[in-house]
Amino acid sequence: MANESIEMEKERLTAEMDFKDSSSVVIRIRRKLPDFLQSVKLKYVKLGYGYSCNPATLFLLITVLPMVVLTLIQLTGLNLDRFYDIWTSDPTLLVDTSTGLTGLIVLFFLLGIHYVKKPRPVYLVDFACYKAEDERKMSVDSFLKMTTGNGAFEDETIIFQKRISQRSGLGDETYFPRGITSNPPNLSMNEARAEAEAVMFGALDSLFSKTKVKPEEIGILIVNCSLFNPTPSLSSMIVNHYKLKTDIKSYNLGGMGCSAGLISIDLAKHLLKANPNSYAVVVSMENITLNWYFGNDRSMLLCNCIFRMGGAAMLLSNKSKDRTRAKYELVHTVRTHKGADDNSYNCVYQREDDKGIIGVSLARELMAVAGDALKTNITTLGPLVLPFTEQFRFFVTLVKRKVLKAKVKPYIPDFKLAFEHFCIHAGGRAVLDEIQNNLSLSDWHMEPSRMTLHRFGNTSSSSLWYELAYTESKGRVSKGHRVWQIAFGSGFKCNSAVWKSLRAIDSKEVNANGNPWADCIQRYPVKVALAKP
Repeated sequence: MANESIEMEKERLTAEMDFKDSSSVVIRIRRKLPDFLQSVKLKYVKLGYGYSCNPATLFLLITVLPMVVLTLIQLTGLNLDRFYDIWTSDPTLLVDTSTGLTGLIVLFFLLGIHYVKKPRPVYLVDFACYKAEDERKMSVDSFLKMTTGNGAFEDETIIFQKRISQRSGLGDETYFPRGITSNPPNLSMNEARAEAEAVMFGALDSLFSKTKVKPEEIGILIVNCSLFNPTPSLSSMIVNHYKLKTDIKSYNLGGMGCSAGLISIDLAKHLLKANPNSYAVVVSMENITLNWYFGNDRSMLLCNCIFRMGGAAMLLSNKSKDRTRAKYELVHTVRTHKGADDNSYNCVYQREDDKGIIGVSLARELMAVAGDALKTNITTLGPLVLPFTEQFRFFVTLVKRKVLKAKVKPYIPDFKLAFEHFCIHAGGRAVLDEIQNNLSLSDWHMEPSRMTLHRFGNTSSSSLWYELAYTESKGRVSKGHRVWQIAFGSGFKCNSAVWKSLRAIDSKEVNANGNPWADCIQRYPVKVALAKP
């Protein structure tokens, strides 16, 4: 525990030193993502194996099954010598009634266990990403002119936002809602609702058009939006707009940050397992109209510079008939929540500044906290997805270091052997740089995340789906390919989802059917320089 505290203090000191330079505060908050693969905890490895080895199943096989077999032997008078005779005598040997009956009962018992414990497959039929009208586009220069012209910011704060924007990795075609770009800004509830309706209904209209599924067929609806939670809820807005059925199971997740999209997927998975023959729709978005910060606290200004308008809608199904047309099957979801730790809980915090203006503050410990959450999540996921050879090498090295206290170099598993495609939340360029270095990923693997940040900005929980859409638009997804989506957000949480492609994705088909990259994919990838220290 002492070693952990020392490591965390080092990360805080680095962040604090960065903050002392008033011209680079916040942009250097991320300075160094901790090398989480250097300090893995055995309990998270154990947790990962726990996901793949159900204790209830082991209990049934080890205790209940032998008891059933022994009871049958007593009731039927079964002679175990008959099994030896079957293997050593004439293959036409007849089996007596008690032996045959016992064998059938044991067989049906095992088949029953398999049927009950076998997870019900969850398919991603298709997904759709919202793409705003061209008039909502705003270049970096236009953003800076808007920032300068609204009169809310001090000169030093404007210079600071300029530096952030020029280093952010965002391009000149990201989208802003009308309420923010109005002169003067119109940050009203009506404008916030208009933004939410445009994003949600735009994505859902495209999804229903793609899948040919009627709104009244939907049995489960989950909406996640962290910072805008009106009454009636966003999920109720969808129910009202599409006239969904009265017994629909609807959920509205708020305040859960940029990783909430995968929390919604995990919730949908469990609901589909409990409700056979159902469709579930997940809508992931963020609303920035009422959450634009007009103060001068630099810890709150990063959100203005990188968050943009966007959202996505996904159709999930547990119907066996949908396997033939679905794009992906959900293989794993792994959720990590570090909220029990005060530093983790407070590192991304919505509050008022000293002038009473509400904004989202990013603490100095942010990247240290993110690194710890990533370490835990990846360590838990590893036993579920890594090849046996990688697991064996990793485990042997871990035991030497943690149990035998040997001074050996830690073995870093190669996650490129487990996945063909990586969709890493486009939270910022510096974060992507550090994750690439820690996981030894190539520029090709990072391309969907970097290009999504450039073209659409940080769209919060929906960014993962713009990244997957990019991969499909490039024609890179073949049958059997595995996709790893990983996101992190306030709380502090880090969540993963693993998908397996059920068919090759035709780039021409998706580009002609509402892919948000269709009109610009030929221009990508573009050159985006690494973040400067």
